[in-house]
Amino acid sequence: MRAPKLDYQPRHPKRPKSHRIGLIGCGGISQYHLQAAKAMRVPVVAMADVNLAAAESRRDEFYPKADVYTDHHDLLARDDISVVEIATHTAVRGQQIRDALKAGKHVLSQKPFTDDLREGRKLIAYAKRRGLKLGVNQNGRWSPQFAGFLAAVRQGLLGDLYTVDYSLAWDHTWIRGSAFEKLHHLILSDFAIHWFDAVRCAFGDRKPRSVFANAVKAPGQDLKAPMLAHAVVNFGDGLATLGFSGYESHEPREYFCTVGSKGTLRGAANVARIDELEYSNAKGTVKLPLKGQWFPDGFRGTLGEFLRSIEEDREPSISAADNLKSLELCFAAVESADTGLPIKPGKVLTSRL
Repeated sequence: MRAPKLDYQPRHPKRPKSHRIGLIGCGGISQYHLQAAKAMRVPVVAMADVNLAAAESRRDEFYPKADVYTDHHDLLARDDISVVEIATHTAVRGQQIRDALKAGKHVLSQKPFTDDLREGRKLIAYAKRRGLKLGVNQNGRWSPQFAGFLAAVRQGLLGDLYTVDYSLAWDHTWIRGSAFEKLHHLILSDFAIHWFDAVRCAFGDRKPRSVFANAVKAPGQDLKAPMLAHAVVNFGDGLATLGFSGYESHEPREYFCTVGSKGTLRGAANVARIDELEYSNAKGTVKLPLKGQWFPDGFRGTLGEFLRSIEEDREPSISAADNLKSLELCFAAVESADTGLPIKPGKVLTSRL
């Protein structure tokens, strides 16, 4: 049979020069935000970071004419900035989001945009009252492997989903000595959020009933955070299973398989780098090559979608309201791992990392 064409590539804004971006937070992840903006010819006119040298370094590398500040309020006071990207730590991110909305800016926040669902709902309501867009940089959705999978779902190639299974083995011990090592549920929260988000989007309007998860240390493991984790999401008439082995020191590998009423989709490659999917239905099996990489295409996807939502005056698919549903899965998984019980998504309001 002929291979179906998947519509999964990131879309650029229609009028890139009409947007003027201010970036708050110039740490490691900010380079991908700036790469995405530059690739789409969107002007970044100002950057703010409490570390002036960090802001100056990013300015010099990407946008030499941009102004730099150590106080984000100075950036927000500018009338020429219409969109603010926030790439700071979660602890300060919430207040900065509120500050930006108060200043009349559309906001695209790094994930997670909150560690408290109640606070998240307040920010969403505030943005709505102000007539502003509030989005979350859930960049994994535009990684080729997730984008291709979700495109297959949208295009009806799989029919009604029965199961979605991911199994990952890789070396995550690079966190040793970093702030990430202090996160007890590093794997189920900071890392797995992309996979929780993907399966939630794939199942669409079918609400998850429960999440059951475990997180343990590997034999002889010297890191504080459990590096082995597993989660099962029960959708009532469908299941998603996620397996994470972050203590693999030999060859990283990710396996993916989803089964639906009309077809099956599979993939296997290096972790987060699946570059080909295999699609099977009643007519046969075909290969579906994927172009691009998570970094930087995931960031082009989120920024492009967010700016297009402003241009088209619609809710972005990566809205904060939509993102809360993925956080509910993540928070439920963490609670389940702590209690040994299946947890209903939405029941746990705060993240216990």
